[in-house]
Amino acid sequence: MTDPLQIIANGLDTLPTERVLDFLQQYLSTETVETIVVGEPLHLDGNPAQIAPQVQAFVAKLQELFPTLPVVMQDERFTSADAKKIILQSGIKKKKRQDKSLVDKVSAVLILQEYLEKTRYSQ
Repeated sequence: MTDPLQIIANGLDTLPTERVLDFLQQYLSTETVETIVVGEPLHLDGNPAQIAPQVQAFVAKLQELFPTLPVVMQDERFTSADAKKIILQSGIKKKKRQDKSLVDKVSAVLILQEYLEKTRYSQ
């Protein structure tokens, strides 16, 4: 999610895949959302990663459930590695740094922040 001025990305919850759509339906019923940003899994050379078909199916489901909301894909290359570096630099204890959900949450913030920056400078 972002602040009202869409300058800073913030993390929400990390959820098991099977709970994401229910969470979004609840969240969208109480919050104003302009766009849904989904990480686009790409290899270093720009070709789709192996998980890309599952992500495309998820995007299609989002478009079906929320037809009035734009759903956009944002390149997620390097976000996990960058998230791990940020977490390491934050001074969090080793056990917490190994928590995959924390890496996923920080990665999601990076994906959204990159999207915000890209759209801000393209206007």
